[in-house]
Amino acid sequence: MTTHPAGPVHGTWEPTPATRWEDGYLSGNGHHGALVFGDPNDERVVVTHHTLVRPNSGERARPPELASQLPQLQDRLLAGDVRAAEDFTDGRDLQWVQPFHPAFHIRLRRASGAGRYYRRSVDFTTGVTHAEGDGWDSRVFVSRADDVIVQRVTGADLTIALDHRLPGAPHDLAVGHGAVLTSDGALLNLRARYPGSDRAYTGITLVIVTGGRTTLTPLGLQLTGAASALLLTRVLRHTGEIDVPTVSRALRDLVPHQALGGPGEVDCGAAAPQRGAGNCATSHNEPADEHQPTAAQPAERNVPDADPYTHLLDRHTTLHRTAYTRVTLDLDADPTERALPGSELLEQPESPAFLERLFAAGRYHLLSAAGLLPPRLTGLWTGDWNTAWSGAFTNDANVNLQTASAAAAALPEVTDALAGLIGRQLPDWRENARAIFGARGAVAPAHSDGESGLTYHFNREYPLHLWTAGADWLLKPLVDHDETRGERDPRTGDTLAEVAQFYEDFLTRTDDDGHLVLVPSYSPENRPANASWGAINAAMDLSAARHALRTAAEYHPEKAQAWRALADRLPPHRINDDGALAEWAWPGLDDTYDHRHLSHLYGVWPLDEINPYDTPDLAGAAHRALELRGAENDSAHGHLHHALVAARLRDGDRVAHALGQVLKGDFFHASLMSSHYPNLDVYNADAAHTLPAVVIEMLVQSTPDRLVLLPALPAAYPKGELTGIRTRFGAEVDLSWSPQQATAVVRPTRTHRVELRTSSGARPLDLVAGEDHVLTLKTW
Repeated sequence: MTTHPAGPVHGTWEPTPATRWEDGYLSGNGHHGALVFGDPNDERVVVTHHTLVRPNSGERARPPELASQLPQLQDRLLAGDVRAAEDFTDGRDLQWVQPFHPAFHIRLRRASGAGRYYRRSVDFTTGVTHAEGDGWDSRVFVSRADDVIVQRVTGADLTIALDHRLPGAPHDLAVGHGAVLTSDGALLNLRARYPGSDRAYTGITLVIVTGGRTTLTPLGLQLTGAASALLLTRVLRHTGEIDVPTVSRALRDLVPHQALGGPGEVDCGAAAPQRGAGNCATSHNEPADEHQPTAAQPAERNVPDADPYTHLLDRHTTLHRTAYTRVTLDLDADPTERALPGSELLEQPESPAFLERLFAAGRYHLLSAAGLLPPRLTGLWTGDWNTAWSGAFTNDANVNLQTASAAAAALPEVTDALAGLIGRQLPDWRENARAIFGARGAVAPAHSDGESGLTYHFNREYPLHLWTAGADWLLKPLVDHDETRGERDPRTGDTLAEVAQFYEDFLTRTDDDGHLVLVPSYSPENRPANASWGAINAAMDLSAARHALRTAAEYHPEKAQAWRALADRLPPHRINDDGALAEWAWPGLDDTYDHRHLSHLYGVWPLDEINPYDTPDLAGAAHRALELRGAENDSAHGHLHHALVAARLRDGDRVAHALGQVLKGDFFHASLMSSHYPNLDVYNADAAHTLPAVVIEMLVQSTPDRLVLLPALPAAYPKGELTGIRTRFGAEVDLSWSPQQATAVVRPTRTHRVELRTSSGARPLDLVAGEDHVLTLKTW
């Protein structure tokens, strides 16, 4: 665990091992994940991978072919049939996306022995989880450079096995095990084929043993008298068979040649000897036969003479540390509280040290979960096959909230992961537009398993197939990222063009005033008090359509006039009889206030359409809507979404209350990963990954032409420093504050005039690329 001198702790620790998988420390590289218990007598490292989703027929599901019925549905809704959308279906039952699941756990057992000393920790700056005690030392990280799970164990006789038996694992999962001793070390593999499917996954672990005696067991290895063992693990999801020797050789190639001295003294035990001195193998299949890895000559390696663990860690840390340390938060916390183990700090929710550590953990976990894909509902980790809501990418709030800090918090790794998901699924988005709406262009689904981007998860109560705003929300972090760096990614522009193209085809109906009408329209995941779920002119849909069209116009000047004209024909937001911004801008549709989602305030956050400076009347109505909004079931994402909107509306007291609901609600495990509901109910990454965005928004906000400093600082944090924030006008900002004054150092990369907003009002700020600008503000 790393600390900065007199500064916040960049890690967390515990004096006891984890007994629940939810409390296990986490490491990841956005592809592989490791969930580590840290038990010196029965160590378990749960291996996960973003591609591991269990076939459930979702892999064959298609969007409903409803386009021919759309005109009739529109006619009925516009004529006042408030239940018309309930019939807009092909009659299918609700189909969940393929559920995310763990692969197996690497299990290391040794003879029990009570020790006088024990400590486990995770260092956020390196991603290393460390467990140490009398006669035991284990370090685990997941390499961002080499895409491998690395574990080094020293000082114990132990058995090593790959064990698929985790909570919820299917009883008919076809599993095969294999173990081989070669001149390069030991190779363990586990292959699992899903029930009733040709899809499978294979995990391979290379074990390099220093000294002692290595014996094959039916499911793994027995090490006796070894000085240390280095384990390198990868898992692959596949159809049919894979070339295990090639995968094994790739693991060997990660290690300096001189470190591959073989497993010391070899005892084949009951295993059959293979051709070649010191080689033997065993297999155990339950019930599937398995292709076992065979001895292979190591490939030529062009790596330096180095301890293999240190060599791999250095390569990884160069990438991980650079990303993690770009942004830091210091709330001037009590050093005594900063030194507490996480479980004790959880009992002091009002301590600035608690928010410091959660901010650091949130950045660490978000970075670790993003790579091949952005974070799922559970980030990149789970210890149970029965993952809540399939561990999906839920695009109508959850993945959006989790990735909200990517641009401002300088994590392009997260933005790249999101862009990768969008790019791979864009053909499916086109199919959604065609099948459901008879339109060109692209429509994003509300749920995805990471493989398919097709819309097939919907039913009467959740008509998610009617939702058209998803593409704009998913693209917003990519647009923000382009603004921070001052360059427009043509891939983002091309996708925005397809979203605009969808609206060209979809927006064909008008109201009596000549405004275009969004029909059908859905506000996730709410319904009007006096109508069914599918309705007309949901506020979120209006804001998203306007934003997508106008933003696409900025990327494509040749189409700008037509798309802006289309956006200008959309109706204004409606203010209801309570003085609140209405969730549906259609007369006669009444609001339902007690709901966890705040979809109707999309124009406030993440967009800039409604704000206290340019649209004060609408901002006042939005604030009234926020006041009236209930918490429903106390979902963490609802509370933090509330805080983000409140911060944009400059309401620090409301930010403090919403944030306090999460900090005081027992939402965080000892791992500092979060739960969906209070009292640690349902493992879920929403709170953990969204919290950094809330902290940033209450301190620094930006648009391409505006900088807002300290808009919504809660009184509980009177002193602090936030460094490295990126702005959408191309500058980096370091902010420090105290009860008397605040200082901001603005480091622009572009010459630009922006509006500076503080509690004292507004003034222009002329920035010159490469010239630091120091601002001093009064804070009382």
